Amino acid sequence: MLPEALEKWDLHLFNDLLPRHLEIIYEINWRFLQQLRLRYPGDDKILRKLSIIDEDGSKSVRMAHLATIGAHHINGVAALHSDLIKRQLLPEFAELWPEKFTNVTNGVTPRRWVALANPGLADLLDKEIGSSWITDMKQMENLEKKQNDLNFLEKFQETKLLGKRKLSNYIHTKTGILVDPASLFDVQVKRIHQYKRQHLNALQIIAQYIRIKNGTSETKAPRTIIFGGKAAPGYFMAKLMIRFINGIADVVNSDPDMDGLLRVVFLPDYNVKLGEIVYPATDLSEQISTAGKEASGTGNMKFAMNGALTIGTLDGANVELRELVKPENFFLFGKTESEIMKLKNKGYSPQSFIKNSDELKEVLRLIEIGHFSNGDKELFKPLLNSLKGLDPFFVMADFDDYLNTQDIVSKAWNDKKTWNKMALLNTARSGYFSSDRAIKEYCKSIWKVVPMPVDITCDIEEFTN
Repeated sequence: MLPEALEKWDLHLFNDLLPRHLEIIYEINWRFLQQLRLRYPGDDKILRKLSIIDEDGSKSVRMAHLATIGAHHINGVAALHSDLIKRQLLPEFAELWPEKFTNVTNGVTPRRWVALANPGLADLLDKEIGSSWITDMKQMENLEKKQNDLNFLEKFQETKLLGKRKLSNYIHTKTGILVDPASLFDVQVKRIHQYKRQHLNALQIIAQYIRIKNGTSETKAPRTIIFGGKAAPGYFMAKLMIRFINGIADVVNSDPDMDGLLRVVFLPDYNVKLGEIVYPATDLSEQISTAGKEASGTGNMKFAMNGALTIGTLDGANVELRELVKPENFFLFGKTESEIMKLKNKGYSPQSFIKNSDELKEVLRLIEIGHFSNGDKELFKPLLNSLKGLDPFFVMADFDDYLNTQDIVSKAWNDKKTWNKMALLNTARSGYFSSDRAIKEYCKSIWKVVPMPVDITCDIEEFTN
């Protein structure tokens, strides 16, 4: 849904590099515009808007339009995203070809993200519900029968602790930071981007830091807050966010007042292989992107399968996840997509939210005086200017609600029986997010193919030859 995801290529560059491809694109566009002229006679405005060639300013090739015209079907990665594509991104195309637009919510494979990544949990599942869950995630629903079984809940918690010890050892080896596996592992791992709002998480860490320093923290729930992800090489603000998080980590981790209460870790060189260690160890999954930006996708599914609870907005697959695990097992906060649109239309002013939040004002003041940048008052000024100026991703608007919801998380964490039950229900109800279901939906609604039986009874010697 973001401009950078909707590639436009300069026409002159395209012609220099791929002249024959451009000839083909011109032909596709000519045929498409002929169709439009028959559908909308005399309407040059819609032809100009839907043309593959953007003639406003410097001419360019609209790759999204080319893909839409050429596509057999079009869908988002979750129900909300698919709806936004039809309503906001490509409404004229959706009106032209309604049969092309559908939804298939993404899925992830339980073979990798549970069986391989979390052997402790996989063994427990095999013993309690049988091994067929690995290819039929609907079997996970049988875990619901165990939600009040204290003995089973303890076993379930032990598998989580095994994962947390493994990640703790990894963190110490790679960063030298010692973390407590008994603390709440609060994790945000995804591409570093303003719309994914790692800086919102960072701001609430500062608020927690201030509370601990001032002795005003009402709920003591020791936390290890873990970030991971990479920024695009030329994305200055994302790079600055990484520096910001590390600046906060340096202060928090070196302050004796934080011992046993708060630790901050930025995992270097995060990738999906490292994700195999991170997902099983996570207690709280941070899915805090701005509603309507479609930034909460398959990560939240991997976390839920491994028994993590989610704190998140109504963005992307969060909507479906919350419906499946039930609202009482999901920590919801933030403005909805429609509320964000209303703020935009009214002329959103982050200053009005800052003015009404004493904690937010103090957080911003500490950043301004260089508390997290060794006294350098200029380092994080671009980030502050963005938040206090346009604030394009409504960080200031959601800050107070996010902080209040984190307090609810802390209270829930201190009731271990209830937390373990909620975690179990997240795993039990995550079967919908299997990639097997997603592929079946593609087969049925888009590819129009049926499963074929595979004969595995063959002569081994013949096969190897």
